[in-house]
Amino acid sequence: MIRRRAFISLLGGAATWPLAARAQQAAVPVIGFLDQRSPNSVPPDHVRAFHRGLKETGYVERENVAIEYRWAENQTDRLPTLAAELVRRQVAVITATSGPPAALAAKAATATIPIVFGVAQDPVRLGLVANLARPGGNLTGNSFFNTELTVKRVELLRELVPTAARMAVLVNPANTSNTEITLRDAEAAARAVGIEIIQVLHASTSREIDAAFATFAHDRPDVLLVGGDGFFTSRRVQRPISPRATRFLQHLVHVKSSKPAD
Repeated sequence: MIRRRAFISLLGGAATWPLAARAQQAAVPVIGFLDQRSPNSVPPDHVRAFHRGLKETGYVERENVAIEYRWAENQTDRLPTLAAELVRRQVAVITATSGPPAALAAKAATATIPIVFGVAQDPVRLGLVANLARPGGNLTGNSFFNTELTVKRVELLRELVPTAARMAVLVNPANTSNTEITLRDAEAAARAVGIEIIQVLHASTSREIDAAFATFAHDRPDVLLVGGDGFFTSRRVQRPISPRATRFLQHLVHVKSSKPAD
């Protein structure tokens, strides 16, 4: 025979089981998504790939995982505040996309929440991880080593336009580390193939991209090197809004199509 006090305790515990079960079901993990761009400038296939990767590991947004999106709207100085918001939200993991600024902001915001990054440069040189084999700390991710290909891109420009003597370079000043590496390598590569860099223009907004192309149209460089940057990738199909920019693009197409056949 169960004693009265024990029976009441058992009954009370049983009464809480449905509540506990519902609470467990409601407590889905939350992923923090930190990006320096704006939602409408991110290629749709990138977001689809992110969701597809989650699904392959058994997670579907709004079913068994929640995602807190934080977009810096191409204002890099907002990233630290947005990263801090995700930390206060106590997300399970932060995915820092669109390059070093987001990854570095996330790293500065927390030393305990796991961070997964995607960058175009060497993550060791950026200070994100200790080394590639054993990252250490709370960060991991992948690197496309995009900026390391700057020299090869200059060589390809030379192959495309053998007569090129004057080159312009477009970089994003908001991505400081990327810009520094791109300009350093581009200058060395240009000297090696006998091309002069006549101008370096900066753009971190769509209007600044158009203004840069208008300037290129005026100065008429033979070739243009666009720095590897998440923002430029997101604007790769941007249509010029000024006649000068349109004329410069037509000039580049004409130069490329005029290359002698092998």
